[in-house]
Amino acid sequence: MKRWLGLVLALSLALVLAACGSSSSTDKSQGSKKEVTLTVGASNVPHAEILKQAQSILKQKGINLKIVTFQDYILPNKALASKQLDANYFQTIPYLNQQMKENGYKFANAGGVHIEPIGVYSKKYKSLKDLPDGAHMIMSNSVSDHPRLLLMLEKLGLIKLKPGIDPQQYDIKDIIDNPKHLQFDANYEAALLPKIFKNGEGDAVLINSNYAIDNGLDPMKDAIAHEPADAKSPYVNVITVRQGDENKPEIKTLVQVLQSKQIQDWITKEYKGAVLPLLNNITKTGASLFLYSMVPFLMYNS
Repeated sequence: MKRWLGLVLALSLALVLAACGSSSSTDKSQGSKKEVTLTVGASNVPHAEILKQAQSILKQKGINLKIVTFQDYILPNKALASKQLDANYFQTIPYLNQQMKENGYKFANAGGVHIEPIGVYSKKYKSLKDLPDGAHMIMSNSVSDHPRLLLMLEKLGLIKLKPGIDPQQYDIKDIIDNPKHLQFDANYEAALLPKIFKNGEGDAVLINSNYAIDNGLDPMKDAIAHEPADAKSPYVNVITVRQGDENKPEIKTLVQVLQSKQIQDWITKEYKGAVLPLLNNITKTGASLFLYSMVPFLMYNS
């Protein structure tokens, strides 16, 4: 009997030691798991600020998020194409398509995060109805922005556009009714528009929210009008990667975190309507916006 008990105790001890050894080995293996570094290029506001909110969450998931900021819309795509970045976060779907068409970039949309309504700013007038006949309207020289700006002005009742045209192809020449005889000046880089406004140039300046906020403007207070909410708007700011990288686990995790309720709620609280969180906006504008902007592998097809 004693011999049997001794054998049982010895066997039990061996099993315990084996289990401990296995646990230790697993812990050591987990502890040695390499952290992945993800380098993402972004505009200062709001993109880099949103990414910073995601850094600690991603750290817990084994991803070290490195943020590189840019002041323009050209260099982030060049840096992504040359593999200086793993992704960038600054552009809308139409701009992405235009850049791929013009430069031959092989990029993909990994997922949408937020929308930045454009505002109409004026140092001289307090409302659109106060704009004089022949008002000087200053806007971005980015061709991809023109359809968006013109559609906004049409919805605000200032102009009418020729029907039967692809909404993403509208340009100034397609205006068929202009009661106030507005004069459009599209010769300025988007980044310069806040300075132009502050200098009191023109009668009205059309400015993207990211540049407005980055230059100390409050879109909800300083703009005399805003881009109307549109459930079918394609102007969602997306995470852009090189084609094929959208399937990488770290890219998918980045998008999941940015689309999480925690980050989306932070966008709502921080920007108070100047930047609209994509997912929270679904309940207000409908699921079509979600379906349009969340296509994971949007590619340009000529």
